[in-house]
Amino acid sequence: MTWSLSQFRAGDLIEVRSKEEVLATLDEDGCLDGMPFMPEMLPYCGRHFRVSAVAHKACDTARQTWKNRRLQATVHLAGLRCDGSAHGHCEAECNLFWKDAWLKRVGSSRRLPQTPGFHATTNAASGCTEMHLLANTRLTSDLDDADRPYSCQATRLFDASEPLAWWDPRQYVFDVLTRNCSVGRVFRVLWLASIRWFLPRTPFGYNLFQRFANWMHRVLAGRTLPSLNAKITRGATTPSERLNLQPGELVRIKPQSEIEKTIDQSSRNRGLSFDVEEMAPYCGRLFRVHKSVTKIIHEATGNMRHMKQPCIMLEGVVCQGEYAKCRLNCQRAIYSYWREIWLERVYEPALMDAGTHERTKLAIMTANGSNGDSALPIVCQPERVHQRDSLQRTQTSQV
Repeated sequence: MTWSLSQFRAGDLIEVRSKEEVLATLDEDGCLDGMPFMPEMLPYCGRHFRVSAVAHKACDTARQTWKNRRLQATVHLAGLRCDGSAHGHCEAECNLFWKDAWLKRVGSSRRLPQTPGFHATTNAASGCTEMHLLANTRLTSDLDDADRPYSCQATRLFDASEPLAWWDPRQYVFDVLTRNCSVGRVFRVLWLASIRWFLPRTPFGYNLFQRFANWMHRVLAGRTLPSLNAKITRGATTPSERLNLQPGELVRIKPQSEIEKTIDQSSRNRGLSFDVEEMAPYCGRLFRVHKSVTKIIHEATGNMRHMKQPCIMLEGVVCQGEYAKCRLNCQRAIYSYWREIWLERVYEPALMDAGTHERTKLAIMTANGSNGDSALPIVCQPERVHQRDSLQRTQTSQV
């Protein structure tokens, strides 16, 4: 079972090859090793970027096995996410996958590499063009053009990857060799995962081992064991709330105990799941609103899903692959989706002060660097108006 690791490492400076060079690597489906090169990636050709992570493995969301799968010679580039412009303006902002054959080191004049399954002359003869890339964004179907399923890297990830057992030790060695993770992080993640695996299988002394497991998680991760105590029975209507949050607004994620009052026994609020393993660590912390999401491509079917209620993306709030079973240290960094009822708006005090921005940044760093208990004061709208009026009166009296 071969596993071709990327020649690049996290932090390396690379150049995306020219459009002509990239097209020469693609088959008639616009793919290399099953991974499509999408039209949204063309504007980055010829430009320089940093490797954010080596994608030697990625979690499967297309077939919804939620397990890591092996990828050959693939990386993620810092800040490059799909804008959905060629896929019905999907708003998921998935992290893009880049094959080694599409990249080169800055200043390198090397020709296209000969990777397994790649033959430049054969692929070039297929005549893949930009028009082919656009055509391949939709699957062939008897449905009307508007209803045809979409095809993208996320929907085809399962076919572009290979099975990976959670116990395969190579993946954890590669986590370090690629500079994706430190040795300390890999050992911490594996040690805590082994504790969680062993806990329900403890033959005796369960309560004692559970206390030990909670203590280890608090010491190493700053949280207790991932667990959820949903308050609403399965099938019952869950509550909703609209805040009409806008990009750039400051919000605080409610404590997990408050979120548990809004989800049912399937961990969902009106169909949207709350991932206790990867979302709970963000509870109680401050973040900026990135955007409101109203439609995304359903990766299992390729159909565009329209949200009955918008979901919220928060800046920097992504899956860390730290607790999720069978997908440890995945580097896809998928944005988490939040219901507005799980958030509370934070009004920033002293808005008239020129130093507010820096103090707000410091407050966010302070709150998020702790266990989540400390945060900026939440100022209601009347108090905010009162502060502004008081400041104006003070300035008038000084004049």
